[in-house]
Amino acid sequence: MDKEPTIYLGGGCFWCTEAVFDRVNGVTDVQSGYANGHVDHPTYEQICDGNTGHAEVVKLTFDPAVISLRQILEIFFATHDPTTLNRQGNDVGTQYRSAIYYTSDEQKQVIDQLLREIGQDKLFGVPVVTEVEPLKSYWPAEDYHQDYFLQHPNQGYCAFVVGPKVDKFRKTFAGLLKPGA
Repeated sequence: MDKEPTIYLGGGCFWCTEAVFDRVNGVTDVQSGYANGHVDHPTYEQICDGNTGHAEVVKLTFDPAVISLRQILEIFFATHDPTTLNRQGNDVGTQYRSAIYYTSDEQKQVIDQLLREIGQDKLFGVPVVTEVEPLKSYWPAEDYHQDYFLQHPNQGYCAFVVGPKVDKFRKTFAGLLKPGA
């Protein structure tokens, strides 16, 4: 069997993005981490200082026989605001930028086509500021960040920020939910 493709998505706080994609049928693995910065093995504290150049991302591995990259990107654009530079809601800083880091030319073609369509359709009414670059570096986030929403659904940020994003995904993309999600 061929290796499943991987893409790296930054949609603000990785707790939100991970919680959404954990529920997507065909996504086989989701890991929170840090991408495309200039510091090796950064810590969360370093990332929050905003000086490492990293974005908070999720590393997504998926089965293209079940879900296409385009469908993944449609979920991505529907579950965060790709029009705000370096922020998502009250989360402000370069680490919260909207970003897609691709791992192949084929992925770049799909990304470019979808972004052209979004621009032509004026889907958001204002320009999309999502950073699109090849993946240069990736470091997994600390263990306590992995599956954070699953482990802490009643924590304040999870209840008031992550939970509503997950609910929006469930309603908007019900046909793409994993069984039991």
